[in-house]
Amino acid sequence: MFNKLYEKIKKFIKNNIFFLIFMVLLIVSLYWELPYIIYKSGGTIDLRDRIEVAKEYKMDGDLQMSYVTAMKGTPAFILLSFILPDWDLIPLNDITNEESYNEVLEQGKVYLNEGIDNAIIAAFRETDYELTITREINAISVISEKAKTDVKIGDEVISIDDIIINNLDNVKNYINTLSDGTVVSVKVRRDDKELDKMATVYYEEADDSLKIGIAFNKHYEYETEIPVKIKMKKNESGSSGGLMMSLAIYNALTDEDITHGLNIVGTGSINSDGTVEEIGGVKYKVLGAVKDKADIFLCPVENYEEALEIKEKRNLNIEIKAVSNLKEAIEYLESLSLRK
Repeated sequence: MFNKLYEKIKKFIKNNIFFLIFMVLLIVSLYWELPYIIYKSGGTIDLRDRIEVAKEYKMDGDLQMSYVTAMKGTPAFILLSFILPDWDLIPLNDITNEESYNEVLEQGKVYLNEGIDNAIIAAFRETDYELTITREINAISVISEKAKTDVKIGDEVISIDDIIINNLDNVKNYINTLSDGTVVSVKVRRDDKELDKMATVYYEEADDSLKIGIAFNKHYEYETEIPVKIKMKKNESGSSGGLMMSLAIYNALTDEDITHGLNIVGTGSINSDGTVEEIGGVKYKVLGAVKDKADIFLCPVENYEEALEIKEKRNLNIEIKAVSNLKEAIEYLESLSLRK
């Protein structure tokens, strides 16, 4: 019985050898992950589908955040990146010291949580509604390749050697009182559990200081007079939607519809004080906005020249407006009613 089965398998392989080789090569080309990421134009996300505000409001137009599509650097996609003009091949090490695509996504989720909290706080500060911050969270966003530690990206840092950590300056000041090679205890919160971890102090010649090789971003827990919830998907990350989330929340909390029936797309990280900061990938985001028929594209001041360059190079039919803070963006959108 087994001999017959073996003969059938051998015959099948012999008769289909080229097809089987092709399938193996196809699978390898599609799934073998090389240390690259490919960026290409993405699209837009309608924030009405993502933001829940416990207050009725009207929006005749659209407020949308743009995104970049990032793909794993498999051989097939890498080959296409040399053929398709808007597919850009980026070495993973240019983005992060981490080695895997999944770790890049974890890092992006830390930035996303920060961006969501800053967007809500900044929007409320432009209204008469109250928001009270109840807790600050320091989530690890970067771990240096020089670090000797068992903490992970996304861990919340509670204390170092039992010293409560409030900001990155606290860490720097304390670490520089120690000696090269000192092992410090790091208490973190991971998956709602407090864990005792460690990190080793090392000397960084480049800036003549002692380090443990971790950096973190701050986000918050808070209470709001009007409940607000932002829904994101598991595969979404990064803080660059902050400006548009703030505008959508502001629009929902106030009586005036600042869209004036227009399709407004944009990008930009936002701080809790409303400052809009530079982001990466603005070229891809402008192309995605045009693909989704946006009337206006909002971006940080630092990204304006790049956004304008791609508009002029491709002769795109879209208005580009640079803003430095949330208040400026609101005032600009409110002024659009004068055009009608």
